[in-house]
Amino acid sequence: MSVEEILFNINKEDQKVPIAVAKAIPQITSLVEAISDKMLAGGRLFYIGAGTSGRLGLVDASECPPTYGVPPGMVVGIIAGGRNAMFNAVEFAEDDLHQAWKDLREYDINVHDAVIGIAASGSTPYVIGGLRKCREEGIVTGSISCNFSAEISKEADFPVEVELGPEFVTGSTRMKSGTAQKLILNMISTAIMIQLGRVEDNKMVNMQLTNEKLIARGTKMLMEKIQMNSPEEAKDLLLKHGSVKKAMDMWMRDNHA
Repeated sequence: MSVEEILFNINKEDQKVPIAVAKAIPQITSLVEAISDKMLAGGRLFYIGAGTSGRLGLVDASECPPTYGVPPGMVVGIIAGGRNAMFNAVEFAEDDLHQAWKDLREYDINVHDAVIGIAASGSTPYVIGGLRKCREEGIVTGSISCNFSAEISKEADFPVEVELGPEFVTGSTRMKSGTAQKLILNMISTAIMIQLGRVEDNKMVNMQLTNEKLIARGTKMLMEKIQMNSPEEAKDLLLKHGSVKKAMDMWMRDNHA
């Protein structure tokens, strides 16, 4: 193939992903509802995975605090082989049936929490063993795999399965499978955070103000929310209280007392 043909065919395969994910929405709905109930009662969400699947879980977990202003420990990503595996392949880390539970125990996981195992093949021992032990301990479990009748589905209370067919590069699950997992994780964490009241309208009113771009975005949101005409006044109010949500609540309290 020419370079253009390679790109065309990769894109052609990628277009199958959202169609497959759409078919799994009923499964994703059940998983989100179960986890939302746990988190509304004070529980946490854990992702466990190996390789690309583990990295995607880490990415999704790491984006929740800055996007929604939740504490860093509310959504936790755990990858086989530890944090070093985020950047380097750790040989045989995914083959240990018992290690995921050991990793989860470091966070004092309990029945108030929920765990989602992520594995494109659906057969990763690290994930299977972790989910199996969680179910034995009465912890709500979900799974995300890219095969029907996957092994990890048998260990999950709320399995999510998408069927994508062969990868453009055979066995390279960072491609279609990784894209599908990323889409599903986006759906899960976003829907949960909406259920937890961390979003108003479609605005990230609890985002962390970590750079000038986000401060400017927050200032604009605040001006729209409370019909404030002065950008300087809105920015001062935002920085004083640390988030759009807190600034809006305090302004409402002071002006409608």
